[in-house]
Amino acid sequence: MRRALGVRLATFRKAAGMTQGHLARATYRDRTTVNHIENGRAGADERFWCAADESCGAGGVLRTAFLELESAKRSHTEHTRTAELREHQAEIESFGPLRASPRETITRPDAGSGDHDEVAALELARRVEASDLGETTLTALEDAFDQLARDYSSTAPAELLERLRTRLGYVAHLLDGRTTLAQHRRLLAIGGWLSLLAATVHTDLKQAAAAEARLRVAVEVARQSGDDELRAWSHETQAWRRLTGGDYRRALDLSRMARQVAPQGSSVEIQATAQEGRALARLGQRRDTLRIVERVHRLVSPRERPQRPEHHYHYDPDKCVSYTATTLAWVGDPAAEEYAREVVRRLRPGAEVKPWPRRVAVAHLDLALTMVTTDRLDEACDTTRRALSSGGIVPSSRWRAAEIVHAVETRGLPEAPELREVYESTRETAGHRTGS
Repeated sequence: MRRALGVRLATFRKAAGMTQGHLARATYRDRTTVNHIENGRAGADERFWCAADESCGAGGVLRTAFLELESAKRSHTEHTRTAELREHQAEIESFGPLRASPRETITRPDAGSGDHDEVAALELARRVEASDLGETTLTALEDAFDQLARDYSSTAPAELLERLRTRLGYVAHLLDGRTTLAQHRRLLAIGGWLSLLAATVHTDLKQAAAAEARLRVAVEVARQSGDDELRAWSHETQAWRRLTGGDYRRALDLSRMARQVAPQGSSVEIQATAQEGRALARLGQRRDTLRIVERVHRLVSPRERPQRPEHHYHYDPDKCVSYTATTLAWVGDPAAEEYAREVVRRLRPGAEVKPWPRRVAVAHLDLALTMVTTDRLDEACDTTRRALSSGGIVPSSRWRAAEIVHAVETRGLPEAPELREVYESTRETAGHRTGS
């Protein structure tokens, strides 16, 4: 348990971007001591774990694990003492009078062999069913994931990431404890979905290495559990990462992989198909792009609006309008303007639907891009400024604005320097504002 606690400390420390030296200073220890603690070679008191928990942003996970370790040590000590007393008592009783006859003494082991096997089987069954985890905790964790998936649409990525780290740390802590097979599988599934959402947030923040690591976890959980939906979403998320990074051919391949493994009629089937259309648009394959746009509309048409449309993994049919605007804008189709204006109209302040800051900002960028293609550069500049100043642009979407800024600068428009200044001034705040 001490080694496991040390591993969790190292995990939280690295996630917080701290070195062992940084943590040593924060906990008033030296780096060597921190190294020994992380490797399980040394212990530490509660004051150390409280300071480490706060410094690493562990949300109480490290302190709780330390207290459980202390409780386990006390239980182990008491159990050892009780066992020694019983052994000593047995030795004393062994010198007492033998009540059984010699024959009974000889035949007892053979007669009881079946009973011994039965007891061993019962003990194994008890251990399989033994657990430190209750149904209430598992349900609460599943509900917590659903809440985080809903909050993705309205929470700053950096803030959401901290909450995800806390939940992931807690799941890792529970996996170290006693669980039944069914509970272990549910915990793994929760960890897989949390890792997938964390990968999406890392992508929004342009943290490529962290996003890749989180996705590997999600893919491995999907493989072990046979969860095709999680597997498909993992491929779709990877496709989006490649798309925002400019690797359009790989994004196309990953989108198709996601679509092939996605359960029929699922939200991820629609989303993967949409990503395929976006990748085709960036590759300039107009005819195939329009074919995919039509397919997405066919998939969406029979669907009703979900009860929680803001849930990141529940496809909202209204999202189809935004998707169409983006895809047509990328392929250079003038019809994109009509779709982009429709998104802005639907999501304007006072509209009946819930506000979606990121969708509105992206719709303005789509609108600006169509204006660039039709040489309405003044309007394109104004619309792009509005999108950049809205707070709805995250780092993974800034490249859309960068394309418009570059196009305006290439045309030599007088407003270009001002637009560039707005673009640069919002660089530091992207990712710390409200999400989509």
